[in-house]
Amino acid sequence: MSSISFFEKGEGQPVVLIHGFCEIGEMWRGFSNALSSDFRVICPDLPGCGDSPLALSQNSLEEIAVKLEDWMEENSIKDPIVIGHSLGGYVMLSLLELMGKRLKAVGLFHSTAFADDEEKKGMRDRTVIFLKKHGVEKFVTSFVPPLIPDERREELEQEINIAIEQAKHCTLDGLIALTKTMRNRKDRFEVLKNYSGSKLMIAGTLDGAVKIDASRKHQKAITDYFELENTGHLGMIERKEESLKIVKEFCERVVSR
Repeated sequence: MSSISFFEKGEGQPVVLIHGFCEIGEMWRGFSNALSSDFRVICPDLPGCGDSPLALSQNSLEEIAVKLEDWMEENSIKDPIVIGHSLGGYVMLSLLELMGKRLKAVGLFHSTAFADDEEKKGMRDRTVIFLKKHGVEKFVTSFVPPLIPDERREELEQEINIAIEQAKHCTLDGLIALTKTMRNRKDRFEVLKNYSGSKLMIAGTLDGAVKIDASRKHQKAITDYFELENTGHLGMIERKEESLKIVKEFCERVVSR
């Protein structure tokens, strides 16, 4: 049996929403409530996050993808639409490479198919050092707020605090392993480009984690590309209604095709 913890709501076409780094499946609760009138929405905790334990050998996206493939089979999640936020997008791409046409459609939400460059890899290494020295609580308290542009942090203070509290449900070993996993991941742009199904990308013009210039380089490989103006890395918080509308309409188009 899979050790993946998850919640689900609704019936019909399966839509799997995969959370990002320093996040848990619960971050999608608002989206799942809104989408569940039309879809079966399933939100897993990635290993080392929430209630999903981290396997000792788990140190690659490929291993996580195999684990999720087994989990989907066990829970009769067939022909799903899979959308991932940030790290969740990297996981989705690894799943896409593994499962191909067995995924009905895919989406990248503030994510990228490109591998880390050397500057980003150095940042990942510093993250590991910080986590080992200071632990989860101090890290997530400093990591989450800058994902949102400074001018909106006061307005979204309550939502940021909720995100920080959710992030505290990630384990230290989990965050360290996932940081290394992100650093070591390979480029999967060709995997994305060659996939013949519908492909969604939602980018933030002020995203500091996934730069808008990098997102725009994906347009030739994407069927449904959207930019959220004046938005950082957490569009589901910063532009909740707009991003929810994009996801809902994308899923509806996929089902109607």
